[in-house]
Amino acid sequence: MRAPAAGRRPRPSEGPRVPAIATGSARHRRRHRGRRAVRRVRVGARGPPPQALIVIASLTRRALYALATSSEVESVVRAIPPARDLAYSAARRYVAGVTLDDAIETVRRLTGAGLGVSLDLFGEGAADEEAVTRTVRGYRAAAAALADVDGDVNLEIVPSHLGLDLGLDVCRRHVEQLVEFLPAGSRLEISAEESRRTPQIMDLTVALAEAGAPVMATVQANLRRSPGDVERLLAAGVPVRLVKGAYLESADVAHAWGEPATVAFVRLAHQVHAGGSAPVLATHDPVLREALLATVPGAGVELLLGVREDDAHALVARGVPVRIYAPYGDSWFRYWMRRVAESRGA
Repeated sequence: MRAPAAGRRPRPSEGPRVPAIATGSARHRRRHRGRRAVRRVRVGARGPPPQALIVIASLTRRALYALATSSEVESVVRAIPPARDLAYSAARRYVAGVTLDDAIETVRRLTGAGLGVSLDLFGEGAADEEAVTRTVRGYRAAAAALADVDGDVNLEIVPSHLGLDLGLDVCRRHVEQLVEFLPAGSRLEISAEESRRTPQIMDLTVALAEAGAPVMATVQANLRRSPGDVERLLAAGVPVRLVKGAYLESADVAHAWGEPATVAFVRLAHQVHAGGSAPVLATHDPVLREALLATVPGAGVELLLGVREDDAHALVARGVPVRIYAPYGDSWFRYWMRRVAESRGA
C-alpha cells in the first residue's frame, strides 16, 4: 500500500515526523505570511543544517510530492551523511527496516501483538528487465521469509516495480512467479499507483483472480472511476482495500483531496458492503473509521507502520481485524517524503 492517503491534516503527535524546526517569533511569521519562509533545522553539534533539509522543511504538499518522485533530490540527501542520517532518523518509525532481516524482525513484533502485516519492498517504475529481475528476487526472498512467520502475513507488490510499464504481459508473468512462493493462507496485495496506471492495474488484478491467485485490490476513493472499478472487482470476487488516494491528480480525474475524497470513501465502502464483501478501511481518520465500522459489518482496518499505533492495539482488543503496512528496503526516502507531504494537508 504504497500510497495510503489521509483526508485531513494529522495532529503533530500522529503525523509523519520531520526534523525539528525553529520558526522564529509570531511577529516574524506574520511579516512573512504568504511567502516560503526558510526555517532552520536543529542538528545539534553538527553545525549548520544541510541546505537540502532546510528547503524540505519549508515546502508545501504539492512541492513535497514533486520531490518524492525526484531521484536528483534523493541523491543529494544521500550524498551528505548528516542529511542522510537526519532524514532516516525521521523516517525510521515508518520503515520496517533496510534489510529483509530487519523487516522480518518488525513483522514478528507486529504479529506477536495480534496484528496482521502486509510486507512490501520499496521501489517503483522499473525501467528494464534487469531491474525487474532484481525486484522479483527481492520479493521471492520476502515471500520465503514470511513462510517462517507465525501470523497473518501478506505480501504487497507495486505493479510498476514488477514491469507494468514494460507491458501488462511482462508484469503478469513476473507476478505469477511470486504467487507460487506465497505462504499458505497469504494474499498478494496489489498497490494502487498513479491514475495513468490504474486501467492496467485493474486488468492485472482481475486476470490474476480469474486464474485463481489469492489477490487483494487497492481502490483509490478520490478517483472518479473507482465506483466502476469496485463493481468489476466485486464481480470477479476480489476483496477490496480502500484508500483515499495519495497522488496529485487533475480535477477531471479525481475528487479534491480532503472532504470530497472522504465522501467518496464512505460511498465506496458501502458499495463494497452492498456487493457482499467486507472492505478493508485503509485510513487514519478515526471519525471516518469509527462511523464505517459501526455501519459496515465485518470491515477491517489497515494502518501504516508507525502511525496511530495505540489505535491499532485498541482496535485489536475490540475484535477488529487490523493490518499494518510495513515497507522495507533501501529506497525509503521517497516514501518518507510522501508521508510528510500528506501531513501538510491540501
